[in-house]
Amino acid sequence: MKFIIKLFPEILLKSRSVRKRMGLQLQRNLRRVMRNIDDEIEVFRYWDKLEIICGENIHEKVRDVLGRTPGIDQYLQVNEYPLTDLQRIAEQVGEVFLEKIPGKTFAVRCKRSGKHGFTSMDVDRYVGGYLFKRGNPKSVNLKNPDVKIELEIHQDQVNIVIARYRGIGGYPLGTQEACLSLMSGGFDSTVASYETIKRGVITHFLFFNLGGKAHEIGVKQVAFYLWKKYAASHPVKFTTVSFESVVAELLNSVSDGYMGVVLKRLMLRAGEKIAEQMKIDALVTGESIAQVSSQTLRNLSLIDQATNKMVIRPLVTKHKQEIIATASKIGTREFAENMPEYCGVISRKPVIYALADRLDEEESKFNYSVLDKAVDNAVSISIEQVIEDVNQHAEVETVSDPDNAIVIDIRRTEEHEKDPLDLEPSRQLAISFAEINHRFSSLDQSQEYLLYCDQGVMSQLHAQYLRDAGFNNVRVYRPPE
Repeated sequence: MKFIIKLFPEILLKSRSVRKRMGLQLQRNLRRVMRNIDDEIEVFRYWDKLEIICGENIHEKVRDVLGRTPGIDQYLQVNEYPLTDLQRIAEQVGEVFLEKIPGKTFAVRCKRSGKHGFTSMDVDRYVGGYLFKRGNPKSVNLKNPDVKIELEIHQDQVNIVIARYRGIGGYPLGTQEACLSLMSGGFDSTVASYETIKRGVITHFLFFNLGGKAHEIGVKQVAFYLWKKYAASHPVKFTTVSFESVVAELLNSVSDGYMGVVLKRLMLRAGEKIAEQMKIDALVTGESIAQVSSQTLRNLSLIDQATNKMVIRPLVTKHKQEIIATASKIGTREFAENMPEYCGVISRKPVIYALADRLDEEESKFNYSVLDKAVDNAVSISIEQVIEDVNQHAEVETVSDPDNAIVIDIRRTEEHEKDPLDLEPSRQLAISFAEINHRFSSLDQSQEYLLYCDQGVMSQLHAQYLRDAGFNNVRVYRPPE
């Protein structure tokens, strides 16, 4: 099976040297992620495209990876043949499309590169005539056909396009420098992280824990998901800074109205220290203009003055509906909707237009040794270690034998259907993690339940959430290896 990969149009507008560098980076990225599927997959680079050759039995997995790899505008699934003559090309096209055009309008489009004894229009006419005589179509429609038949002839090869898919665009990951994304796990920070990844920026994650192991597990899960799905070609770090003591000091020292702005400034100061250790020049946040009081232009300007690092806000002009729509598209919406709430700093009368002099006065009351200690005690792990780390520090018991318990599969419906558990139907339920917290109370509470997901992270998260809600009849299920 062969795929032809078209580069994101912006890349094609770059200088020759930049285009070459980005093409090479995309080739390296694809080779890295394709190794997780099959070592035999081949990735070739040409001036304006890449090509992938893989086995027929794995082409769906390859197609899935291509659909979420930054730098790809579109990719074509093609049948490849050696070039002979126009008659043979027509016969090869007919093998694929003759059964698809009866009663329909169609058009043939050929793109050609290399030296040949015919033109692209010659191919269009010859193949079109062949199909018209044998396929019983309604007519030829060059402007808006029911069936568009595409060919690409390159030197001595003929590629017949079977299907065309859209990529996510952007730049290949690693063509830009690294950034440190401040992750809360909600809609905004996850979508902001996706946007920087899509722009080719290697995105590391920084989480400020304001209280609660369940929240940290949830943020680690969505960060791992983003990395695994869109950025697995490059290793990144997940850093946790415990901010409970910082919040406690803030509540004791700063006036109510200025708490939100000061907290954001403290986070940027801490982020700057972590970024400096990692030799990173930019911080990323999910803020947008005027969503809340700390996000007015005045307050955002004052917040930025707390750091010498560049602060990137990919969502700065986006409204909430746009952000949620993007979260739905990239698969983080359910994570955000099910992220455990934490006790943050909520001002009763937040200042909308903070005054610089008053802000300095408020911050002078804060004991910065508390912030320094929190940064010094930060814990950083490789994103690949997240699953192991969560399971190692799990608070809810994990069992491999369901015994008399009922296993609740909390994966998405399509995941459950694609790879069902090997258990008796009477011993299992399928309730996605987006519903489990709402539906659990309606189940028979005299029964013991085990939550299951592929990695064990979301099951651990929701088991803890249910335990905190007073349900003691829930544990985590991990099938025996």
